[in-house]
Amino acid sequence: MSLPAKRSSTALFLKELLNRPRQVGAVLPSSRKLARAMAKWLPVGTTDHVLELGPGTGVVTEALFQRGLRQEQLIAIEMSAQMADHLRARFPRANIVTGDAFRLDEIVREQLGPHARIAMVFSSLPLLNFEPSAADSLARQIKAILPPKGKMVQFSYNVANKQPKAAAHFEVVASDLIWLNVPPARVMVYQK
Repeated sequence: MSLPAKRSSTALFLKELLNRPRQVGAVLPSSRKLARAMAKWLPVGTTDHVLELGPGTGVVTEALFQRGLRQEQLIAIEMSAQMADHLRARFPRANIVTGDAFRLDEIVREQLGPHARIAMVFSSLPLLNFEPSAADSLARQIKAILPPKGKMVQFSYNVANKQPKAAAHFEVVASDLIWLNVPPARVMVYQK
């Protein structure tokens, strides 16, 4: 990303943080190290769609494309209209949806129809900021759209490796601590 684009992304992030701190759930944009730690779980050569929840300014999005995902394969759900517009400008062939990720099943049906094939889900949503019942509902929706053995990659600032609210629906297959992020973050990989 060019320096002016990076400044634009950072300025937008800070504006959204001031206006919607609970929704943003971070003090700074995710680091490239964190984004790469998440994107490494994308199977090379996948032809199915990939779902990204809470892409923000697109740090993880960019890492997924660098890993080989085609823009046309991505469905990204972003609550902030300004961030969604920013993502559309950066990634014009990706399917960026301005909406609530907690309405996941409805949005995926609208975007792909009733027989949607989602290879994986990448989530940057601050799940610890939400009620347990909302996180549980989202986990159920994610599980429903994933194929057998499908994976969800979620990061959290909960570095103590305490099980997140929705972990009961999946098997934990990996957990990586990313120190080179502000604040440090944990990448959890769940499998259906």
